[in-house]
Amino acid sequence: MPNPRRPEKETVTICAYCGVGCGFKAETIGNEIVRMTPWKEGKANHGHSCVKGRFAFDYYRHPDRVKTPLIRSSIDEPWKEVSWEEAFAYAGSELRRIQEKYGRSSVGGVSSSRCTNEEIFLTMKFVRAVLGNNNIDNCARICHSPTQFGLSATVGAGAASQHFDSILQADVIMVVGANPTEGHPVFGSMMKRRIRQGAKLIVIDPRRTETVDSPHCRADIHLALRPGNNVAILNSIAHVIVRENLHDPEFIKARCEWEEFEPWAELVGSDDYSPERVGPIAGVDPEDIRRAARIYASGPRSTIYYGLGVTEHSQGSTGVMCLGNLALACGMYGREGVGVNPLRGQGNVQGGSCLGSWPHVFTGYRFVTDDATRASFEAEWGVDLDPEPGLRLPNMFDAALTGHFKGMYILGEDPVQSDPNQNHIIAALRNMECVVVHDIFLNETSKYAHVLLPGSSSLEKDGTFTNAERRISRVRKVVEPLAGYQDWEVTVKLMNAMGYDVEYAHAGEVLDELARLSPAYSGASFELLERVGSAQWPVDTNAPEGTEVLHVKQFPRANGRGTFMLTGFVPTRERVSDQYPLLLTTGRILSQYNVGTQTRRTANSQWHPEDVLEMSHGDMQARGLSDGDKVTVTSRFGSTQLKVIESTRVNPGVIYTTFHHAESKANAVTSDLSDWATNCPEYKVTAVEVTKVTSAEPARAHSTTAEPETRALVAEEA
Repeated sequence: MPNPRRPEKETVTICAYCGVGCGFKAETIGNEIVRMTPWKEGKANHGHSCVKGRFAFDYYRHPDRVKTPLIRSSIDEPWKEVSWEEAFAYAGSELRRIQEKYGRSSVGGVSSSRCTNEEIFLTMKFVRAVLGNNNIDNCARICHSPTQFGLSATVGAGAASQHFDSILQADVIMVVGANPTEGHPVFGSMMKRRIRQGAKLIVIDPRRTETVDSPHCRADIHLALRPGNNVAILNSIAHVIVRENLHDPEFIKARCEWEEFEPWAELVGSDDYSPERVGPIAGVDPEDIRRAARIYASGPRSTIYYGLGVTEHSQGSTGVMCLGNLALACGMYGREGVGVNPLRGQGNVQGGSCLGSWPHVFTGYRFVTDDATRASFEAEWGVDLDPEPGLRLPNMFDAALTGHFKGMYILGEDPVQSDPNQNHIIAALRNMECVVVHDIFLNETSKYAHVLLPGSSSLEKDGTFTNAERRISRVRKVVEPLAGYQDWEVTVKLMNAMGYDVEYAHAGEVLDELARLSPAYSGASFELLERVGSAQWPVDTNAPEGTEVLHVKQFPRANGRGTFMLTGFVPTRERVSDQYPLLLTTGRILSQYNVGTQTRRTANSQWHPEDVLEMSHGDMQARGLSDGDKVTVTSRFGSTQLKVIESTRVNPGVIYTTFHHAESKANAVTSDLSDWATNCPEYKVTAVEVTKVTSAEPARAHSTTAEPETRALVAEEA
């Protein structure tokens, strides 16, 4: 039957959940959204959607929404409702007081990849131009900074080389550390379509995900490696390609640095990376490694898609380099159906990566130490800028514990729930004197905040997102912001309150400024996006309407050539032991999104009311466990409690859970190990033990308070 509520208005906007960036028509009656309809003209989704974008939108009007600014002088006091003006004045005066007392670098900020490009840019501007330092970070570093580091090193650009539709030209699809059928379902549907047409599928993942085996999607080869062995497996695939002369010497000589290929080939071609040696270490059949190598190298059009199962490791950057090396060695760049493509987990992780929200770079990954780059920003902003790189978020927390960092502006992030080693973060926040949280809900981090600035959802603001394929799309205001301001306006008013005089008539003017300062975005504007719908960067004079496929003729490195990075395997320091004999890894589920701040406040929670622990039959039997038992998961760093279920998706010795519910506190057990190059946390490998909760044992989640040196000593003794 027809919907009895006929909408009065339709507004085209972009879903803010995963990195696919689906276009939707938001249908409204007054200031109420009644339906989200997939937009057929959306170039990322072509009229398709998943259950999050289609149905999980009611969170924007949930009773938990914070609509009035809140302040308090101590986290032990109750919140006090105040006017916007009083909140801005209090936050601004407190941050200035802290800087006067402890120094210019005693404060900083962090933004979220749920934010628009314009908001990410303004947060970076606030820290650099107003606070006067480079203590700025973004959750994009927590998940995908190894992408920027690894791909920039090999091919010169830390982003997807293709557009999504390119997969429809692929003959071989390799998925590494990702589960697109659940994490990026609209793209996953396109992948299934190509598989039904005959493309071969190789999956490298510890778990038998839906991408490995589900309707319309069955892997030809599944390398179910033990967590922590990505680099070993990828080098072993390269070993077969080199030893069997399956590489493309013509492409390498024409497009790459041959003198760098030779030492790489010698490294991966050594006996250390033979499938017979790597297979037993990684828990994989050596013959499957050989088959995967032969299938990928033979193509003729082979493409790679990867996710956090590659980046969130202590060798995350090395793992990304391995993927770049493989594609270069086999000539899989510069045309349709090939390439290396990160599947970004949030709607604007790509924007969070390339728009200057990391402490050592401005927009376009240009270093703050570069005089010419810094001068261009100084001329635009009218202030002198700090030439020294600032602190990453983990370094801010460390400095807070030593008393050197005392204030923070947090836009759209909940580090207490989402970042590793939870109790370490709580202790750091407790040691700060002014924590300003800018969000739509009270969250785990706001328990330790002094100012709460109400945020606006993506349905209440204007701006742009950049999705996983580099596509810049318009976010349009569908309903009026419940708290009165769009997020970008709040950040500007906070800048004004601290004495920095700047104003914008609308979000499009922020994009114009961003474009003036960002080469890859130089042609981007609201006007362009209104005309063409969306555009993939680089958008510039050479490509005024965007660029679908990168690296067609040359790579964006100084000499125009791709290069091969040496990728020796270094095992993670997080090892199993008699005390902690299991390896815990984590991932997402279809109906929920990240830490669940939004989706848990919608009917989607009926599909996933709690996070559960997946464990093999043998591991459960050895511990006297049955389906549905409550268990304690304990690591060297802390513990939490979950319900356990028997699963055929994980191998013996490996357990798995999602992290969508705050009660699960999965990050209470994760280590503080991180990628050697970028500090991206090693979420995917944690040694644990699982024990049954007795009826007398209270439910709890605990994390140690020991400092890193002490925890390392405990780990060694264990």
